[in-house]
Amino acid sequence: MNSFISSIITIFLTVPLLGFFIIYVLNKLITKNTRKSFHKALDYSTILFIVAVHFLLITIWGKSFFGLILLILLVIAMIFVVIHWKIKGEIIFTKVFKGFWRFNFLIFFFAYISLTVFGILRSALTFTFS
Repeated sequence: MNSFISSIITIFLTVPLLGFFIIYVLNKLITKNTRKSFHKALDYSTILFIVAVHFLLITIWGKSFFGLILLILLVIAMIFVVIHWKIKGEIIFTKVFKGFWRFNFLIFFFAYISLTVFGILRSALTFTFS
């Protein structure tokens, strides 16, 4: 049973798009609302993309950049708080966090796609010319 659960978690961390799609479909079946389902899937799968980017970086370059990822997240959060404060004059943490989290989805989604393509091309070129 433990190896089954471990395999499922590994699949979701390796292919976070699959996790996004499954979360979307399940929410769509439950709520019947496409927009809410998409937003829930986006919110819940962001962590999958962050962890997937971390493991892709380890796979490609052989060392962990987890501290750098946390630093990037912290800087993005600070920028969002300052911008929200400048525009609204007050900080509403739920709105700031929602914007921060969805922005991180965009960044880590594109980072995941870019690193996947880079890793495949690098492996293909290394295999071809070695």
